[in-house]
Amino acid sequence: MSARLPVDVITGFLGAGKTTLLRRLLARPELAGAAVLVNEFGEIGLDHLLLERIDGDVVLLKSGCVCCTVRGDLKAALEALLGRRARGEIAFDRVAIETTGLADPTPVFATIAADAALKHRLRMGAVVCVVDALNGAATLDAHDVSLRQAAAADRIVVSKTDLAPPEACSALAARLRALNPVAELLLLDAETPPPALWLTGAGEGPPSRWRADTPAAEPGHDARAFLLEAEAPLDWARFGLWLSMLLNAHGDDILRLKGVVAIEGVAGPVAIQGVQRVVHAPEHLEAWPDGDARTRLVVIARTIDPERVRRSFRAFVGRAGTNAAAASA
Repeated sequence: MSARLPVDVITGFLGAGKTTLLRRLLARPELAGAAVLVNEFGEIGLDHLLLERIDGDVVLLKSGCVCCTVRGDLKAALEALLGRRARGEIAFDRVAIETTGLADPTPVFATIAADAALKHRLRMGAVVCVVDALNGAATLDAHDVSLRQAAAADRIVVSKTDLAPPEACSALAARLRALNPVAELLLLDAETPPPALWLTGAGEGPPSRWRADTPAAEPGHDARAFLLEAEAPLDWARFGLWLSMLLNAHGDDILRLKGVVAIEGVAGPVAIQGVQRVVHAPEHLEAWPDGDARTRLVVIARTIDPERVRRSFRAFVGRAGTNAAAASA
């Protein structure tokens, strides 16, 4: 297991129930060792008062949403927590960040992945997105940031299912599965205890989800999930160049990329995941959980023709040359 501490993120649009879920999660004894960062929009923060955190390890970021303009604030808060931990003032084994409902979670990824001091001490854990069963469908239609939140998630929680008609919950769940087939989906009411959503890493979901391929566009946003596959192991340098070129050209429209890659000369799979232009450090897994030693990458993207990306990837896999692969993208 990595010595770096996991940073888990709970996201979701305004009113989805993030703080309620966070409070319920932190009540679990397995998560008693979490330090919490609560990020709120506005000058006066109130939600952190509802968390009832023991030992006061709650840091309130008052700079507004977690976005590019406050990335330095997030970095400073993380460094302060790590400093206090190193001095023995507090003890924690993971960090939980609750973003504001208006925040794209991508800058959290970027802050950890790009900062030299943080990336050696922290790693991305799981991203949990809360979607309101009552208003989730309308929110996805009306607000692009809600689409980005759901697409970036490793686990999606449909909240308030006890308040919405069963058919509405089923329709929303089907829509979210189509939008993000690599995310675990949980329908949760106010009474059912939530599972320990952060006790497993973001790259540990069942590989069967990485087979999903849903070419139909997401209504109103032209977002879709599609699959890239390769039978033979890939050359790591060539793959890295292809991925860099793809993200450089289309990174803003690639909402999520996740899967396992077979690499020449490497016995086990390498887990790859990223959000927009940010890619996490690759993780070497001990074995292929399903025995299927093939490259499988799920891409969730907007405005990009999946066949163009597939053609680019096939050119790369077929070793037609990196220039041809880049031109196809």
